[in-house]
Amino acid sequence: MERNIVHLDLDAFFVAVECKNNPRLLGRPLIVGGSSRRGVVAACNYEARKFGVHSAMPMYLALQLCPDAKVISGDMEAYSQASHEITEMIEAAAPAFEKASIDEFYIDASGMDKYFGAFKWATELQKKIIKESGLPISMGLSVNKLVSKVATGEFKPMANQYIPAGTEKDFLGPLSVDKIPMIGKQTSTFLYDMGVRTVATLREMPLKFLVSAFGKNGISLWNKAQGIDDSPVVPYSEQKSISTESTFEEDTIDVKRLKSILIAMVEKVAFQLRSQMKLTSCVTVKIRYSNFDTETRQVHISYTSSDHVLLRTVTQLFDKLYNRRMLIRLVGVRLSGLVHGNHQISLFDDTAESINLYEAIDLIKHKHGVEKLVRATTLDVSHRVRMEMNMFKGNLK
Repeated sequence: MERNIVHLDLDAFFVAVECKNNPRLLGRPLIVGGSSRRGVVAACNYEARKFGVHSAMPMYLALQLCPDAKVISGDMEAYSQASHEITEMIEAAAPAFEKASIDEFYIDASGMDKYFGAFKWATELQKKIIKESGLPISMGLSVNKLVSKVATGEFKPMANQYIPAGTEKDFLGPLSVDKIPMIGKQTSTFLYDMGVRTVATLREMPLKFLVSAFGKNGISLWNKAQGIDDSPVVPYSEQKSISTESTFEEDTIDVKRLKSILIAMVEKVAFQLRSQMKLTSCVTVKIRYSNFDTETRQVHISYTSSDHVLLRTVTQLFDKLYNRRMLIRLVGVRLSGLVHGNHQISLFDDTAESINLYEAIDLIKHKHGVEKLVRATTLDVSHRVRMEMNMFKGNLK
């Protein structure tokens, strides 16, 4: 049976959510990301891209290219909620799907042609998502994930493209080699220096030469140039961990400030746990020194979602971990071993008052936002740091 693989990719997702929530932002260059010198561009709209701005670019460089751009710190909760809603739409319609990232999906629609027509079905799903979510999304369909992804990217925004079986080489041939997924800047520069600029030229390179130049990756390059990709659509599974981390504008040795940031992180991830009705059984603390040495320490605990239990655990791990007394540039917290379940009351750690307190805290945060109610010990944690740790490092996969 011929494969039919659909690729769905939300167009400028973070920016689109911001514009949906605030239509006054439409039509002007927008950048979502950290505004400090160490900040990076998490997303930008097509108006900003015309100036050469792109994701993962240092913010200072992006603002040099597009000084009139409006920078938005971002709202990961809003993005996660929008992604969750779209995931539910796809899950209800698709026979099998893979969530590749917060804004990207693959669907195995093989066999649909027998009953309905894969492209027609995918187009109707695309229209349904656009209508019900109010967000733009691109779609590509071909016999494999590689070609579908390239088709989506090539015809964005609002792509609706079908690459019939047998025409993969014709479609890929004229494209620049850097349009192939997983060919980064270093590899593309190397190929350019050899005079290999298009996929068609790469396809003509002898396999032995590519292997000698790139090792095992040479085989992958050759297959991609031929339009060959047998990778399956991996059925979507829920996240295995929740994590967050923050890189400081200036390296620090201020233990009090470091612990304040860790407390703010625990507040964030614990609230996420309870919102998703999950419990954690493993806590990891991560630090990165000014010389980029990175160390982690973890401990297994009884299943919990309580701030006070996690705070105690994180503080103890940090005290054991931070023993070199060097400047620190990054700290992080990760919760893993997640299971579904409500909070299990501990006879030793919990009281009726603490349970009622968490319920009241979560109610206020859901109603007014997570930043409206924080511990007094975290008041010195800047808004920039809070947004960076919530926005760029939270693992919501």
